[in-house]
Amino acid sequence: MEKRHPQDSISTSTKVVLPNDTNTIGKLFGGSLLAWIDEIAAVAAHRHSGSLVVTAAINNVSFTKPVDLGAIVTLSAKVSRAFGSSMEVIIDVFIEDLVTGEKTSSNQAILTFVAVDRNGATYKVPEITPETDEEKERYVAALRRRQLSLVIAGRMKPDEATELKALFGM
Repeated sequence: MEKRHPQDSISTSTKVVLPNDTNTIGKLFGGSLLAWIDEIAAVAAHRHSGSLVVTAAINNVSFTKPVDLGAIVTLSAKVSRAFGSSMEVIIDVFIEDLVTGEKTSSNQAILTFVAVDRNGATYKVPEITPETDEEKERYVAALRRRQLSLVIAGRMKPDEATELKALFGM
């Protein structure tokens, strides 16, 4: 199976925040944003794996900046690392200034997807080779995040989490 690059999985979506996407103070509902994030992340995971994918975990979502009614929102997703049948996908969310067109970061999310066949059995995905400095940083950090998730879930013993131990100088 040939290795792929994070760039191969890039998926982008642009949305306009409409009244049905907002709360009573005119800000984007977190749940609406999560639905958009899950959808574009699934496309990135599919592009990397070439198979059906299912959401396994929403690892992290940061709601850094509120998004106003009428805002133009761009979501950009790409696979940061692959682990057997699973993939970590990082989604960056930007708000576009309606006058200048300048895009500013508003949110970020990290989700895990698993590749499956039509019967729901897991499917091995290609390894990933990061190229840019940011891709390399995200690739390395993905292993730490995975080990932390496995430790919390009780599927890995803390002393086996070599990347976490190295991070804390243990």
